[in-house]
Amino acid sequence: MKTINLAEKLGQFSSQSDPHVVANYNGNNVMVIKFQGEFPFHVHPDTDGFFTVLKGETEMDFEGQSHTVKTGELFIVPKGITHRPRAKNECKVLLIKPKGEPNTGNPETAAHKPHI
Repeated sequence: MKTINLAEKLGQFSSQSDPHVVANYNGNNVMVIKFQGEFPFHVHPDTDGFFTVLKGETEMDFEGQSHTVKTGELFIVPKGITHRPRAKNECKVLLIKPKGEPNTGNPETAAHKPHI
């Protein structure tokens, strides 16, 4: 058992759209990611998407709609829904995904998830 400082973990890398695992929880990876610009549209057929914005603001686009998610807000994308996060300025986000679930929904285009 230990405390994990998310700001410290985010300070350990500068890459964009590159999730880093900071903990494991009940078979899930708890990750932090930085991104700016548009992430590709993608879908997770078997799992919901969990996003908590730690700093910044993102637009979550799906099915002809967009929702703004601001610092301190949580957004869940139901499984099977095609979606895309995008951010005008750098956004820092906490993600929770089942271990092995690709961040793009597609193993061939997913980023490697290093532990930090």
